[in-house]
Amino acid sequence: MDELCLKPATELARLVRTREVSAVELLDTHLARIDACNPDLNAIVTLVPERARALAEAVDQRLTRGEATGALGGLPIAHKDLLPTAGIRTTMGSPIFANHVPETDALIVTRMREAGAVTIGKTNVPEFGAGSQTFNRVFGATRNPYDTSRTCGGSSGGAGVALATGMVPIADGSDMGGSLRNPGNFCNVVGFRPSGGRVPSWPGELGWFTIPVLGPMARTVADAALLLSVMAGPDPRVPAALDEPGATFAQDLGRDFKDVRVALSTNFGHLPVDPEVRQVIAGAAPVLESLGCIVEEGCPDFEPADGIFKTLRAWSFAHGHRERIRTRREDYKDTIIWNVEAGLELTGEDVANAEAARTALFQKVQAYLAEREFLILPVSQVPPFPIDTEWVQEIDGVTMETYIDWMKSCYYISAIGLPAISVPCGFTASGLPVGLQIVGRHHADLSVLQLAHAFEAATQTWKRHPSGLPDNV
Repeated sequence: MDELCLKPATELARLVRTREVSAVELLDTHLARIDACNPDLNAIVTLVPERARALAEAVDQRLTRGEATGALGGLPIAHKDLLPTAGIRTTMGSPIFANHVPETDALIVTRMREAGAVTIGKTNVPEFGAGSQTFNRVFGATRNPYDTSRTCGGSSGGAGVALATGMVPIADGSDMGGSLRNPGNFCNVVGFRPSGGRVPSWPGELGWFTIPVLGPMARTVADAALLLSVMAGPDPRVPAALDEPGATFAQDLGRDFKDVRVALSTNFGHLPVDPEVRQVIAGAAPVLESLGCIVEEGCPDFEPADGIFKTLRAWSFAHGHRERIRTRREDYKDTIIWNVEAGLELTGEDVANAEAARTALFQKVQAYLAEREFLILPVSQVPPFPIDTEWVQEIDGVTMETYIDWMKSCYYISAIGLPAISVPCGFTASGLPVGLQIVGRHHADLSVLQLAHAFEAATQTWKRHPSGLPDNV
């Protein structure tokens, strides 16, 4: 039964729904997979098998009674360790919260459970999700299954690894500066950053601030869309939540892309990008042309996004951490302290100027996209790097000044809130995954999923799993 672990989530949900496989059988298979794979990779950091079994049994009982189980009925899922989960330890990768057990679920956790998902545990993150390298002082580092000497990215790194190795069929994550897209890119899975407000975030203090988003990760685009159909939809407690229902994303993703214009850039026009990454991204052009797309080289000028993102990120970090930095400074890593202190130095004028620049950049990019429906870009400027490197300090001879500078290819998009996906694209000469970033127009989440789905079907890159996975457990 171990072959079940690498089947698409859509297929697994069908097998449970038609009672060809029970939810309990599916759970047991994934728990065995976790036992076999996780010790070497450290993707899942908290496991709740008894709770999971009760949820799986409830799914099977509903099926026996002839009742619907929900879109995710029987699918095992591990939640990102930033998301509150009632009764399950939620550490945020911080010694401050090492023994924290929330009393309330995050909204999307509730939605997934009501849709029949079976919670099995929590996935590893960097400290407070900061930095796209998954390590912390509570659980240690999560390793890339394609090369365990390398990082899996982050901050949804544990989720990316769990998916790539078949420990879970779907996973949730979050993305401020690339935290859904980068681990998807580094682990040869799908990470989708939806439009701000598409997936409402509750509880939360900054209800109007939509640079950080929640979203789905999966092995296929259709699986990501399935999970998004459950996560998305309005909530009266979340002021920025979009009104469009999640059911929008439950439809077939097929679409004709004949004569659809796209702009492709291997470096955003000016960013340093590893030559092997550029080569893989360039190879996407003939694939897109085979789908009917008209591919042109080009990219709007995103350079103002750097200051916009850094200002608003620092402002939000200062809000979230200022009190604890004063009382628990020793329990924070240096990079977060730097980010918080940068935020505390901001003036109201600084934040206002960043918002004005953000609006201007959004309007400029939207004008560019009026002539082209998609941007085709690298996800990360580098392939997976050594696990003992906290952050990339140089790319193609260019020095990185801060711990987030190597993620500009992700956070430039975050700054203006466009929907963006990382879809498997290819591999470096040494077998490290490289994802393709597809960026769509404002609120055109479905269109992004459709093009990614077509690209995935044309390449089949997602089917190249890490070598050395157990054949049976």
